[in-house]
Amino acid sequence: MRIGVLCSRVRVEEKLLFSALQGRGIDYARIDAREVAFDLGDNGPGEYDAVLVRCLSHSRAYYLTRWLEGLGVPAASPHRTVATCGDKLLTSAALQEAGLPIPRTQIAFTPTAALEAIEEMGYPVVLKPVVGSWGRLLSRVSDRYAAEALLEHKATLGGYQHSIFYIQEYVDKPGRDIRTLVVGDETVYAIYRHSSHWITNTARGGDVSSLPVTPEIDHLSLAAAKAVGGGIVAIDILEAPDGSLLVNEVNHTPEFHGAMQATRVDIAGTMVDYLQKIAGGQQ
Repeated sequence: MRIGVLCSRVRVEEKLLFSALQGRGIDYARIDAREVAFDLGDNGPGEYDAVLVRCLSHSRAYYLTRWLEGLGVPAASPHRTVATCGDKLLTSAALQEAGLPIPRTQIAFTPTAALEAIEEMGYPVVLKPVVGSWGRLLSRVSDRYAAEALLEHKATLGGYQHSIFYIQEYVDKPGRDIRTLVVGDETVYAIYRHSSHWITNTARGGDVSSLPVTPEIDHLSLAAAKAVGGGIVAIDILEAPDGSLLVNEVNHTPEFHGAMQATRVDIAGTMVDYLQKIAGGQQ
């Protein structure tokens, strides 16, 4: 068995994954996405039995997983998951179509339509880029003046992504949100992410604490993973003021060094075990 690990940067997570592969005696190789040039008529990485996708760049992961799919090489996560999770609009649509509870979301394509949608939804709202991670470029919009300024700013930036206005209701969560990790058909862990700021990402300084995987959390996590295409994904869940849970986002290349502070699960080992399964034809 030979496993490919598709990544550009080697972070803590990748080092742990390499160690887990070595510990299981699995032959593996790092594939640097920055050095790949693929020929559509060539077998390329057909030498691998499975590929773990750890690209920071969504566009690279998007096209490379499509290439792998054409070669019949299983990837974690697969192209459908990468394509869906890399776009917040597609993610929300997939979750909503699967009947999962999500924050109210509106999409507009001009500043005028976006402002009308925001006013109809009521302040505050959250304005997000359709593509992005680590809580970057998120804006909590508290009044019309802020909305007008932000919408004008996005329109001036240009680019098709800035002309798509993704507007979400602001959920007044209790100073935390929930992050879970799904690997295949298992919810591997659940943690709280705490912050005094409304953005709780650990990449933005959020702290973590342990949380049992309750039946409700397990159900929402597995259903969300299935809705976007499965594989290895992290689920962000919000606690609404009435105590209900809302699925907010799904990440197809999750970092997990922060979660290691709050769980004893061998996260890298679990991922590698799943790679072995899909490499052997087990889904």
